Amino acid sequence: MRTREQALTYGLSFPDTYLDAPFHDNNWQLVRFAGNNKAFLWTYERGGYVNLNVKAEPDKARAWRDAFDSVIPGYHQNKEHWNTIILDGSIPEKYIRLMISDSYALISDNPSKRIYEAVRKIPCGRVATYAQVAGMAGDRKMARAVGNALHRNPEPGTIPCFRVVNSKGELSGEFAFGGAGAQQRLLEAEGIEVIDGRVDLKKYGIEDEL
Repeated sequence: MRTREQALTYGLSFPDTYLDAPFHDNNWQLVRFAGNNKAFLWTYERGGYVNLNVKAEPDKARAWRDAFDSVIPGYHQNKEHWNTIILDGSIPEKYIRLMISDSYALISDNPSKRIYEAVRKIPCGRVATYAQVAGMAGDRKMARAVGNALHRNPEPGTIPCFRVVNSKGELSGEFAFGGAGAQQRLLEAEGIEVIDGRVDLKKYGIEDEL
C-alpha cells in the first residue's frame, strides 16, 4: 500500500463508513464511521510521503512503533492512542491493513450494542445479574451502564432485558420493562419462580462463562 487512494479504498470497505474533508484542505481526507461520525483513518501528505493516522490501544501503539521505523506517534493527535503510518514501502500491506482494521474496531465500538448482544444470549428460563451482563459485554465494571442501557431498550421484543436482575436476584423497579409487575409476569411466563420480588440465582442464574 503506497497511495492515498489505496488506503481510502480499504478504509471505505468497512461497514457504515464515509469520506470526509473537514478542513477545506484536500491534503486532509478522512474516513469516518457513520454510527458516531468519528474518524478512524486520517490521510495526508507530509515529507514527500502519504501518511495515515490510525487509533490503537496504547500497548499496541507502542508495539507497532517498535516493530516498524515508519510507524511513529500520531502527528497532531494524542500520541498515546494514535499512530502515524508513513507509506514509504517499508511496511508489508497486511500489517497496514491490520492497523487500519484495529482503528475501525476501536472507533466503531458501542458499549450499548455489546450490552444488548450479551442480553440476547441469556437463555429462556434463566436470569443474569447486571455484573454478569457487563462481563459478557467486555467490562464487568460497567454494571451501572448496563442498567442505563436496559431502560433504553430499543427492541423490547427481541432483547429480553427482563431477564436481568441485581446481585441479590431482585427485580427492577415497579415501572421497568413495561409497567408495574411486568418483569415478574414475563419471568413467570418462562417458568421462573419469583418470590417477594426476588429470583433464586442458584436455581435460575446463568453461569459466568456463558
